Amino acid sequence: MIIPSSPLVPENDPSVLFNTAGMQPLVPYLMGQAHPSGSRRIADVQKCVRTTDIDEVGDNTHLTFFEMLGNWSLGDYFKSDAIKWSFEFLTSKEEGLGLDPCRLYVTVFEGDDNAPLDNESLQIWTEIFETLGLDPKKRIFALSAKSNWWSPGSNGPCGPDSEMFYDITGELINGLTKEEFLIADKEQRVVEIWNDVFMEYEKESDKVIGKLKNKNVDTGSGLERITCVVQGKKSVYDTDLFESIINKITELSNRQDERSARIIADHMRATAFLIADGVLPSNTDQGYVLRRLMRRSIKYADALGMNEGSLVLLVGTIIEKYKESYPQIGDCKDIIESEVRKEEEKFRKTLQKGIRQFEKISNSMISGQDAFILFSTYGFPLELTVELAKEKGIEVDLEGFEKEMKDHQELSRTSTAGKFKGGLAGQSNETTALHTVTHLLLSGLRKELGHDIHQAGSNITAERLRFDFNYHQKVGRDVLDRIEEYVNNIISQGCYVKSEIMSKEDAKTNGVEGSFWEKYPEQVTVYTIIGKNGEVFSRELCGGPHVQSSDDFKGRLKILKEEASSAGVRRIKAILQ
Repeated sequence: MIIPSSPLVPENDPSVLFNTAGMQPLVPYLMGQAHPSGSRRIADVQKCVRTTDIDEVGDNTHLTFFEMLGNWSLGDYFKSDAIKWSFEFLTSKEEGLGLDPCRLYVTVFEGDDNAPLDNESLQIWTEIFETLGLDPKKRIFALSAKSNWWSPGSNGPCGPDSEMFYDITGELINGLTKEEFLIADKEQRVVEIWNDVFMEYEKESDKVIGKLKNKNVDTGSGLERITCVVQGKKSVYDTDLFESIINKITELSNRQDERSARIIADHMRATAFLIADGVLPSNTDQGYVLRRLMRRSIKYADALGMNEGSLVLLVGTIIEKYKESYPQIGDCKDIIESEVRKEEEKFRKTLQKGIRQFEKISNSMISGQDAFILFSTYGFPLELTVELAKEKGIEVDLEGFEKEMKDHQELSRTSTAGKFKGGLAGQSNETTALHTVTHLLLSGLRKELGHDIHQAGSNITAERLRFDFNYHQKVGRDVLDRIEEYVNNIISQGCYVKSEIMSKEDAKTNGVEGSFWEKYPEQVTVYTIIGKNGEVFSRELCGGPHVQSSDDFKGRLKILKEEASSAGVRRIKAILQ
């Protein structure tokens, strides 16, 4: 069953800001819930944003936005078929990509306290390479959990993986020792192109607590990397995925610098997709990440001598490349261009203030604290501070800056630990209850504010829910109190949750409430909350976890806060107490 990509911002109870891997939208089904399609074999192309390696962007392989090709076995085939089919697809000239098996290297999980050596995968790969007359000891390497154990959060499905690497130089066909392989990987002479994750374990608080209901396979392959290999390029930025935007950047530049052009290409591509999926620049959460990408683009555009306002000219080039596969990005052209234009204007005003502050503090040395204040308060990239200091013949305390940055990051981790704990797409009793109550909250909002109110996003932890909805003005406390009373009356009188699978077309025809319809397959799950007297309070399209009855709520809804989230979007923060 081919399913569409989910939005970049996770819809159902995310523990992360973005979908960073193809598996995230499918967690409920990896945990044992039946997929609405009825199929146990799923394939998709998932849009992803990942910024953990942002400083590496501009090399041959790293990106912030990428497309992950995935196919999934939900309790169906397992290691033997997955590995053999992966190898067949990569190397078959008739039905696959026709890659040279002599340039292929693989890794398996070496074992630790959570799980033993993945000997089964090791033996399957050994047989494959021996059949080809290649020495398995020079092709297969057992590595630690840091490399070969996949778990996107502290809780949830996890397991060992087997990764496939390809020699992009064509010079490593005779095999490598483990040490030589690790060096080649670090130097990007071999590039990971495929990953088979064998999800058979469940983790809680970073510890394996047992086996999943089903043995699942998550096969992932980055489109950009596999394209690089198939097209015989040494960098993802040399493929036709980036050709038009790199050419446009070159056309608009007065100076040439390969890394700067690559960073702009990546960041602006991410920017376009994020805005198309509803993210706008801000100082918190997803909006902060977007703002950082946009401002880094401006910095590197200046380094290339691009004129002010040039970045907005890249938007049309990006849209032209992707509008056929993702029509939504084409529909959002005006708003993407508008946000890029506004953010550049805002950043340049901030930079002017930063330069004035720099002039005040620049003497014999810029302290680490001052450099960090320029960075955090005035949006001054460290590289710009160093550049201006160099022009004045003074130094910047880089070690002091790094210390300030680490202290800031540690504080951020501490303050947001509650926000994102609970694991990927939290499956705990608390998050499940809070997720279900958002259905009643939306029902109450529609009752009070009108039926044109729809969900615009959510974020749920074990402690609280955060719910975004479209509305043009502040919601008064008296209205919030009535919504609270409405939800709590339903909880107190008793209700139960019914799930049913139907076609997406039937769901729309029957008036089922839902957001992000484009992310769902043709068969969808509809959750209905019904009172004991048979009254229907909510009937909504959803893919998240739900309680079975009001007995599972174990508390009353308390709306703590209502505020603006972005233009035309309001946000409610609430708890069950």
